Amino acid sequence: MTVKVFQEKDVEAAVPFRVMEDDGTADTRLEPELSSEDLHFLYETMVLNRELDDRLLRMQRQGRIGFYLTGLGEEATHIGSTFALEPTDWVFPAYRELGAALVRGFPLVEFVCQIFGNSGDITKGRQMPNHYASPSLRISSLSSPVGTQLPHAAGCAWAAKIKGEKTVAITYFGEGATSQGDFHVALNFSGVFKLPVIFFCRNNLWAISVPLSRQTASRDIAVKAQAYGIAGVRVDGNDVLAVYQVTREAARRARAGEGATLIEAITCRMGPHSSSDDPRLYREEKDLEEWRQKDPIARFQRYLRWKGIWDEAYEKNLREKIQIRIAEAISKGESFPPPPLESLFEDVYSTVPWHLEEQRLELLALRKEAKH
Repeated sequence: MTVKVFQEKDVEAAVPFRVMEDDGTADTRLEPELSSEDLHFLYETMVLNRELDDRLLRMQRQGRIGFYLTGLGEEATHIGSTFALEPTDWVFPAYRELGAALVRGFPLVEFVCQIFGNSGDITKGRQMPNHYASPSLRISSLSSPVGTQLPHAAGCAWAAKIKGEKTVAITYFGEGATSQGDFHVALNFSGVFKLPVIFFCRNNLWAISVPLSRQTASRDIAVKAQAYGIAGVRVDGNDVLAVYQVTREAARRARAGEGATLIEAITCRMGPHSSSDDPRLYREEKDLEEWRQKDPIARFQRYLRWKGIWDEAYEKNLREKIQIRIAEAISKGESFPPPPLESLFEDVYSTVPWHLEEQRLELLALRKEAKH
């Protein structure tokens, strides 16, 4: 199915594309061709994402980890979209796309180690929590400054086009990032050179404490695509099947040489921005009630029941297995020691210069003295 995208003369307000209704029923003409195994994988990954977020946020409150960000209510956005891509495509996340990593098979133990910043972390404890990366899974490293991953994704897509590859790059960001210069630079460059890149905006209504109304005077985010000569589409971000469909179409366009797409997924950040945030200071609890009725996991569960591939026994078994997986990953992740001190001097130079080698030896000598 070809998903409608903005046309040059489109002036009407765009209604977000959706496949599922809130009650779980769906328009059979719009349903993607996914097997029962695929549908179960999507659902199970969403539940795993939610349960792992909940457990790690509670661990932060207990003082066992220093910082955490959840994707509560936004699971469908990054899980549905990543599932629509090929394993050879590159993912440039922000810091709320744990589900994208889970779709790619990022090991839970490695993720937990990254949260702890210990020796089991492939980034050797040098990043903040939720800043995971995996070259083998084609998940790029990320940084905390808002929007910097957008030009990186455009550069990756530019390289793929030069090399004649069919690789697509996707990058995730919130609506707040559209106020950054990086957004303009990346979309303008991608439009000029018709790059195979997908800009996926999780419009979750809040950039920490700043509401959407303070980010833009535009009708919406997707309409901004027109200014850059690329396709733009709005999608119901709590409908995992709709997210899958629009991303698959964007990837098809990219591989066919038709250029970039800006996807605006309408969703809501149900929890705090991070473990350091208290959203009660800037938004009313009652404002979330409507969104709780649109919970992407509950909605997808109703769809699976409508399809006849969900029941209470399946749910109970799934939850039990997930809790065991999470408990085992945390237990193993906590057992790793801190990164070795000498790792401070690694990964910058192919050959360590003499002055850093002197400092490394001095540090090791001081550590040896301290042990005596």
